[in-house]
Amino acid sequence: MAAREDDVAALQAEVARREEELRCLKQRLTAALVAGQEPVRERPAPVSPLPPKAALSRGEILRYSRQLLLPELGMRGQLRLAAASVLVVGCGGLGCPLAQYLAAAGVGRLGLVDHDVVETSNLARQVLHGEERAGCAKALSAAASLRRLNSEVEYVPYAQALCPATALELVRRYDVVADCSDNVPTRYLVNDACVLAGRPLVSASALRFEGHLTVYHYGDGPCYRCIFPSPPPAETVTNCSDGGVLGVVPGVLGCLQALEVLKIATGLGPSYSGSLLLFDALGGHFRRVQLRGRRPDCAVCGQRPTVTDLLDYEAFCGSSATDKCRPVRLLSPEERVSVSDYKRLLDCGAPHLLLDVRPQVEVDICRLPHALHIPLKQLERRDADSLKLLREAIGEGKRDTREGAPLSLYVICKLGNDSQKAVRLLQSLTELDSLPVRDVVGGLMAWATQIDGTFPQY
Repeated sequence: MAAREDDVAALQAEVARREEELRCLKQRLTAALVAGQEPVRERPAPVSPLPPKAALSRGEILRYSRQLLLPELGMRGQLRLAAASVLVVGCGGLGCPLAQYLAAAGVGRLGLVDHDVVETSNLARQVLHGEERAGCAKALSAAASLRRLNSEVEYVPYAQALCPATALELVRRYDVVADCSDNVPTRYLVNDACVLAGRPLVSASALRFEGHLTVYHYGDGPCYRCIFPSPPPAETVTNCSDGGVLGVVPGVLGCLQALEVLKIATGLGPSYSGSLLLFDALGGHFRRVQLRGRRPDCAVCGQRPTVTDLLDYEAFCGSSATDKCRPVRLLSPEERVSVSDYKRLLDCGAPHLLLDVRPQVEVDICRLPHALHIPLKQLERRDADSLKLLREAIGEGKRDTREGAPLSLYVICKLGNDSQKAVRLLQSLTELDSLPVRDVVGGLMAWATQIDGTFPQY
């Protein structure tokens, strides 16, 4: 029986290794596709300005006939739209519906920026991509889908990360910018580039069942920095990978972004410059709140701006713009162990307690059977029942340990961020009585990719 278990473990490890190898090969394939179809240059390839359009063809009149009948839009608005260019930053849950409706409406040129590749976990909300596109660059995948929708629109994919070295030059080539990114450094970068280039910015965000939308730097309206002069602490920022999202929520917000872009491009003007639209999907309602006006002391759009060139925004925000897991660094290396080290410790039977601090909804998806579950939020509020459960588990563990083999406590979560917060909190509790506490680097998703290929990823 032991030999059979060893065989199973060896096969699982081999499967995990092969899956990691396949993931790397897909990334290399994407790089090769990008190199062959849309070269990644230090500077984005130049695009010529769109010429004004004097008239619509018979086919265009038929295609856009329903919106041409609107007196507020009409032929004049459609011709303005055909001569307009829009830069879409992010081809994910927001960018897909946004780009889809802009293409359908007849925007002249769409620039599509995204450094990432299509993954299966994207497909529930990123509706321009399909199963067969897994491993392909999102910018190229989005452009291919949009061409099938409306071949008359010009699509310019940029399969690379937006960076300070090229962002300003790129933004200046487009009339309107739509921020569909999912991280704070990119939001500051896009905002500053739009202010310096004199471009309006349509911005939205979605998480769980909620979202919001506004237009920055339009007329006398504020910019992003006017509202958020300083970035939040990196460890307090939650993204869809951590907090989850119902796919239709970014779909709703992306459509509303498209509406604001269309109104700007056709000369109708946006509805949400200087105000914020809040969407509550569970409550089923929208709410509009007034934002503070432009700040005279704003670092980028104020009377005496201090930001006159683009910065290192990852350093400014203390977080990465391209790392999906957004790892935080709260602990020293001595306070952390890799999943491989933890697996060795588990195999040799070293006395320890594994504490899973994920929310119950994530534990319902998957768990390690030997782990004790206490959500981080219950530890943070010093929940009496949870602390009692932890004390009892530690006491039982100590009784079961061999003489001379001290008990250790290891903490795990999904990605290795909440576990670090939990370690810091646990170290301050007198209940632990100087018990060594460490977190498991990369959490259960690292366990799934490096140790057990059958463990679910989510």
